[in-house]
Amino acid sequence: MTAQLTRLLDIMAQLRDPETGCPWDVEQTFATIAPYTIEEAYEVADAISEGDMAGLREELGDLLLQVVFHARMAEEDGQFDFDAVAGAIADKMVRRHPHVFGDTTFDDEAAQKTNWEAHKSAERATKAEQSGRRPSVLDGVPSAMPALMRCEKIGKRAARVGFEWPDVGGALDKLDEELGELKAEIDHGDAARLTDEIGDVLFSVVNVARHLRIDPEAALRHANTKFERRFHAVENSYAADGKDIADASLENMEERWQSAKTGE
Repeated sequence: MTAQLTRLLDIMAQLRDPETGCPWDVEQTFATIAPYTIEEAYEVADAISEGDMAGLREELGDLLLQVVFHARMAEEDGQFDFDAVAGAIADKMVRRHPHVFGDTTFDDEAAQKTNWEAHKSAERATKAEQSGRRPSVLDGVPSAMPALMRCEKIGKRAARVGFEWPDVGGALDKLDEELGELKAEIDHGDAARLTDEIGDVLFSVVNVARHLRIDPEAALRHANTKFERRFHAVENSYAADGKDIADASLENMEERWQSAKTGE
């Protein structure tokens, strides 16, 4: 173990000391820290997307701290420690890469990927059996995962056993069908039914994206960034004219939006 990692583990132990530690750190639990863990992972992704290597180094440190924090709480509870976490993932990587750490060979990347998925499937089945329940192809997809990402994940899992549209045309037809059902439900105004239909539309959009090999999360992030950029341009145009956007008509805002869009 490196000196700096040992130092970090010691710092966390000191922060969690019931008598001399930080009151905030001491009172934290797995549940209260979990949102920070998710947030730090997103900040790592942001630094990567921006090509900010100095920022990436810092954000990876923040993410590592989350692992150390969780491991420390588990150690205090007598469950496992950081060394066990590192050992478990090391064992898993060796197990899933028999072509690197063993004598297995693969003809191509596709065969390697098939083997990887087979290993993961076997591991999920073992976990299911140990917990006394029937294995499912949907096992292991975290319920806390962002809904858009989870939607894509469970769609891919179902597709592995043939529950899939044969081509993007089928997925598009399903999207049209769900849009029709949403439009029909709008007239009734039932919030629960509308929530259901909106969900079906979003699920169908993700299926279309999967067939086109487009990452829906990345596509939506791109759309968000594009909207922000164009809306800022509209705001700036009003500021340049000495006007408040809040006083503008929708028609005029739309004109300036189209101008911003054309300007790109």
